[in-house]
Amino acid sequence: MGGKIYGYLANDHARLDGALRRATRDPNQIDRAAYAEFREGLLRHIGMEEKILLPAARSANGRKPLPSVDKLHLDHGALAALLVPTPTSAIIAAIKTILDGHNPLEEGPGGVYEECERLLGTGADEIVLRLQSAPRVAMAPTLITLLLLNLHATLSGGPHTMSPCKPGLNATAIYRGRDMKHTGSGQPRLGMTL
Repeated sequence: MGGKIYGYLANDHARLDGALRRATRDPNQIDRAAYAEFREGLLRHIGMEEKILLPAARSANGRKPLPSVDKLHLDHGALAALLVPTPTSAIIAAIKTILDGHNPLEEGPGGVYEECERLLGTGADEIVLRLQSAPRVAMAPTLITLLLLNLHATLSGGPHTMSPCKPGLNATAIYRGRDMKHTGSGQPRLGMTL
């Protein structure tokens, strides 16, 4: 079963499954480093399929999308949305539920990967090269990271402007799309970033 596209993307699924297993090994605590690896990898994987594989298959199919493409788009959108907030057991359970139905749709007999191989024929080699060279996804920090950065700045006596993004912005406010302005009392107040 499967050729080069199948092999590359199914191996990526296995790598992501491993990262998620490591992230949830301890039922009482999510391993943040393993979850970050999973999160970045899954977003890159979704991007590879949405930006490279599915458009190439559609082009090879006379501009007609694959029959399962609507389901794939819905799953990808739901997964990406679940990767935005700080992970919880409920969020991880939802991710696992989606992946349990999604991955067989791609990897199973007659699945998306096999269909793409068939449609692309000898062009599959070029697609695999493009998949392999897909860039890493730039990751915004999770809310918990932003709160910890802000707490560190507060406790260290530093300004309330610590930010990985732009000097002068409060980390918590960046997450919410707001700039922090300082009043004379030393207490920041929110102001909208324009």
